[in-house]
Amino acid sequence: MKVNRQAKILELIKEHSIETQSDLLDMLKNEGYHVTQATVSRDIKEMRLIKVLGSDGVYQYAAEAASDKEDFSHSYLFTTAVVKVDYSHSLVVIKTRSGMAQAVCAALDATNRPGVLGSIAGDDTIFVATRADAASVALVADIKRLMSDTDIR
Repeated sequence: MKVNRQAKILELIKEHSIETQSDLLDMLKNEGYHVTQATVSRDIKEMRLIKVLGSDGVYQYAAEAASDKEDFSHSYLFTTAVVKVDYSHSLVVIKTRSGMAQAVCAALDATNRPGVLGSIAGDDTIFVATRADAASVALVADIKRLMSDTDIR
């Protein structure tokens, strides 16, 4: 499934220095994903992966951070993986499909959203600590908007 494969890609680029599409393809195959180079290329484009200079001086794939004009990178994850979102004061709880919490959490973390202190993900639940109630309200509203964004699906 595409969502699971793309979540695995996010995990791989976070854990490993991946320089080329070929390297990513090989890693995916080692993880049991039998895909073509064309599929990997489409995933990279759809996920808006970028190349950044690593600490070793070599360019590697990374998740694109959201800009001021873009609420979240990888917004397709929010439309396909997030099931429910709610908050209580400065704690936001995001429920996802099984196995998708870490991918959604990684996409959320990549935004460096103001007011978010930190997050933790399990298998299907994410806890996000915010600085204030207003940050929680804004985050929940943004995620609900993304969950219903039919242009992304």
